[in-house]
Amino acid sequence: MSRKLVAFFSASGVTAALAQRLSRAAGADLFEIKPAVPYTSADLDWTNASSRSSVEMKNPASRPEIAEKLPSMADYDVVFLGFPIWWYVAPTIINTFLESYDFSGKTIALFATSGGSPMGRTLEILRPLCNASVKWLPAKMLNGATDSDLNAWLKSLKLD
Repeated sequence: MSRKLVAFFSASGVTAALAQRLSRAAGADLFEIKPAVPYTSADLDWTNASSRSSVEMKNPASRPEIAEKLPSMADYDVVFLGFPIWWYVAPTIINTFLESYDFSGKTIALFATSGGSPMGRTLEILRPLCNASVKWLPAKMLNGATDSDLNAWLKSLKLD
């Protein structure tokens, strides 16, 4: 049996609640990807082109610093990586996370929440940030997912 991790970034708590439920359903450890400088509500104002989140998302090189590092990524075989969708992609802090560890030989399953945007080019942007030996499972939008939905998704991934 593989050792699993649910790593997530959540700006408003929606993705955090989902990640906690997914962690329980998958029997996985839980790790919150926290920015070194927490986002304020003004930072998250997507209608303001000068807000921190807007500026970060316009800059493909943006890599917000993460507050704390996971002690040992080597302990995990499967990583569920969750985040809200911002501007049709993952927030740039997810890029920081992926570039901070060696994912060689691991399996990554992306999951996301969104107020209405699809995943867009998320996988296309994230895949090159990791070693070619990473096995990417199909990404899943989990807005409003019930525990039954989570269990069905996990079963469909055939991880065990």
